[in-house]
Amino acid sequence: MEQNKIDRINFLARKAKAEGLTDAEKAEQQKLRAEYIAAYRKSLRAQLDNMVLVDEDGNERTLKKKDK
Repeated sequence: MEQNKIDRINFLARKAKAEGLTDAEKAEQQKLRAEYIAAYRKSLRAQLDNMVLVDEDGNERTLKKKDK
């Protein structure tokens, strides 16, 4: 996520605490937060996909998605 969007999220959060937000700003804040969470989850998934576990015998194995 771009730094200017993160800065805008922080600005809207400070403004909400100080004086409140208009309906348009609330909608923008929700949209930006959803985008931030999606980017965070994508980054976390990429980290987990590249992670390798090593057992006691030195064998390497990748993490697998758990079936529900």
